[in-house]
Amino acid sequence: MELCYQLPVLPLDRPVPKHVLSRRGAISFSSSSSLFGAPDPRQLSQRRGAISYDSSDQTALYIRMLAVTNKTIKPSFVFTPGACVIFKQLFSRDVRVRSQVGFEPERRGSHPYLGVDFRTLHSRAESAGSIPARRVRRLFSFQRHLLSSRLLRGAPHLNPLHILDEDYCGQAKCMLEKVGSWNFDIFLFDRLTNGNSLVFLTFNLLNQYGLIELFQLDMVKLRRFLVLVQEDYHNQNPYHNAVHAADVTQAMHCYLREPKLAQSLTSFDILLGLLAAATHDLDHPGVNQPFLIKTNHYLAALYRNTSVLENHHWRSAVGLLRETELFSNLPAEDSLSIERQLGSLILATDISRQNEYLSRFRTHLDENDLCLGNASHRHFVLQMALKCADICNPCRPWELSKQWSEKVTEEFFHQGDIEKKHKLEISPLCDSEANTIASVQIGFMTYVVEPLFAEWARFSDTRLSQTMLGHLGLNKASWSAMEPEASGSSEEGESEPGRATEEPSSRVLSQGSQES
Repeated sequence: MELCYQLPVLPLDRPVPKHVLSRRGAISFSSSSSLFGAPDPRQLSQRRGAISYDSSDQTALYIRMLAVTNKTIKPSFVFTPGACVIFKQLFSRDVRVRSQVGFEPERRGSHPYLGVDFRTLHSRAESAGSIPARRVRRLFSFQRHLLSSRLLRGAPHLNPLHILDEDYCGQAKCMLEKVGSWNFDIFLFDRLTNGNSLVFLTFNLLNQYGLIELFQLDMVKLRRFLVLVQEDYHNQNPYHNAVHAADVTQAMHCYLREPKLAQSLTSFDILLGLLAAATHDLDHPGVNQPFLIKTNHYLAALYRNTSVLENHHWRSAVGLLRETELFSNLPAEDSLSIERQLGSLILATDISRQNEYLSRFRTHLDENDLCLGNASHRHFVLQMALKCADICNPCRPWELSKQWSEKVTEEFFHQGDIEKKHKLEISPLCDSEANTIASVQIGFMTYVVEPLFAEWARFSDTRLSQTMLGHLGLNKASWSAMEPEASGSSEEGESEPGRATEEPSSRVLSQGSQES
């Protein structure tokens, strides 16, 4: 299994330093070693992989490997006890690297109803004994979690061991220099960070805005909080996963830099906006609110069928804030205020309330009475910014937008397949036999995205707003070209005002928070 097949720029033939190989418990090998079938001791100097472990440094693993094979280890191999432990951890199917600032096992997730385990709803079948590539890449990236805080603060390296991960971090750091670009490729960034895009991106932005120093956030608590947030996203979901959260956070950063907001928002507002973007879909099960309601899911009962997912995302975020004690240094009333306002922002992403927020926004713009010196008005603008960031995929360049469209539709159709399997009513847009990617996207763009971003452009008439509307028009035209019938029905719907008003509530908005 090739671990780094998505990183064409990463060199893998750099010799492992001697001081790494000499560490207690070190395991090293090369493609010509007996581990791979060629027992030639003369080629030890050309070894291309190493795992080192030192009893005095039990939170660090230094790893470089070309690949993982399914060959068994011959009995003649003898490792030190420490090395055996690490080697078993590396190839264990259910491995989780743990440290004080690292990973913890998944503790959350929706409990299954109707025999459906939402946590594995979108996972693909794996051959027996195989190791998911993402899990292995996550294991390999452990050192980067410990290294990144020094990198982002510009601190010099204290030892040369970083050479084992320098190639990844260097490329990711170059991308972060352009994190404010609307063309930012979050998929590439996720590959360069080995699936840790949300942690790296959010940490970088908090540092870039000076929020870590201003709010005196403990670095260890912050790192642990971000890692737990990332881990509580279900990366088996094609769409509602940590990469989507990172993408929304990057879009939120772009909006926060818009002149009207940059001149008015306080540091407290910016902190709330970034945290809300990073946690807005926390522990999303990959199915929408109507599905949870009709399957009598405990979350639907808990929140009385009202903004079920959004309430859960918010409460999950608050749970992690309290678990990590991230704001324990702040006065209790300030910490509670953060939790309340975080909930207000996340609840605004409920797409079933789209018309409510849009009408209020339109009224403010018509009457020209938005005063960003007013705290409540600034908070409302943050809500609208988060709503835009949450559904901005159709406004991205086609290469990025198309990937997101395919992922969200895949998640829709997975839900439809589950509903068919259990003989439930199929939710709108979730029937793969009655819908296509193009038809779903055309309807979503026409009735949800265009009205929202048209009003946002009225509020913030900048180059970015015009760029987003331009991409939206081009992307809609591209999908229409693939779906002539959908295009015709869309134009017909636009020519009938009454029908245009009814359509989103009957099909698109009935999705609850599926798209968000």
